[in-house]
This record gives sequence, C-alpha cells and structure tokens, in this order.
Amino acid sequence: MKSQIYKLTNANGFHVSKHLKSLLFAAALFIGATSFMSAQSKIAHIDTQKLVEAMPEYKAADQEISKLGKTYEAQIQDSLKELDNKLKQYNAEAESQTEETNMERMQEVEGMKQSLAQFQQTAQRDLEKKRIDLLKPITEKAKAAIEKVAAAQGFDYVLEAGGLIVAKGKDLLADVKAEMGI
Repeated sequence: MKSQIYKLTNANGFHVSKHLKSLLFAAALFIGATSFMSAQSKIAHIDTQKLVEAMPEYKAADQEISKLGKTYEAQIQDSLKELDNKLKQYNAEAESQTEETNMERMQEVEGMKQSLAQFQQTAQRDLEKKRIDLLKPITEKAKAAIEKVAAAQGFDYVLEAGGLIVAKGKDLLADVKAEMGI
C-alpha cells in the first residue's frame, strides 16, 4: 500500500505524499505556535462601567448633567403651562372671536408647539454633548490606569467584564481602584 501512495502524483507531477507531509508539518507548526502564544499570554478582565462610576470625577459630572437636565425640564414645563393656559383662554374665547382671529390663534398655538418640540430636541442634544464632554476625560483616565496596572502585573490582554460569560482570568477592578486611590 505504501508503494501505491508514493506513486500517486497530481497533474503537475508532484508526489502527493510529499505535499501532504508538507501540509501536515505546516499545520503542526501553526498549532504549536498558537498553543505556545496562548500559553504565554496573560488575560485579565475588568468592569469599566463600575470603575468609572466609582470615580469622584464621574459623580461630579453626573451631578452637573443632572442639574442641567432639571433646568431644561423646568423650562419645558413652564412652556407647557404657558401653552396650556393659552389653549384654555383661546378655547373659552373662541365663540366670541371672528373666524379669522380663531385661525390666527390656532396658527400661533401650532407655532408654540413646534418651538417647544425644537427646544426639547436641542435640550436633548445639549445634554448628550455635555455628557460626552464631561465623561471623555474620565474614561481616558480610567483607561490609562487600567493600562498601567495591566502592564505592572504583566497582562497582555484586558477584556471588558460586562460581556463575559465565563471570567477565569484575574479581575483588575480592585487593583485599578487602588491605583487611582478610590
């Protein structure tokens, strides 16, 4: 049977067994190298959301965002009250007004509704921009601390713990909090 394998050749005249041996050798090298690299890599995990929320800077930023949100909410509520009062007034006076006046008032109310909707959208965009502006330096500081602790402890990879199903690696949360003094 061995002699038959050695005699098999492909269309180019190469012996199949030599080609097969080369492929098997390359596969063995690849598997060995992958196993060696996996054995050498150290992996840890951290819940960055918990880390960021534990930072004093985050608490201050969250309070500032909340305060701004309450300010916008108060302005929106005031505008809604004004709109509601106008509607009540215009509805009460509708029968004593001309059709032309009632149409003008209806257009005025629609304009107020549109302005209010635009203000709500602007307020929402402003809040989101403020959130991004305040949180960016905080998350960058957290990332730098994670990188510092991971390097000091010899970790090659740090995974986000929030999406992990099985976390057998080291959890760096306590170490990074200690590094940051929180």
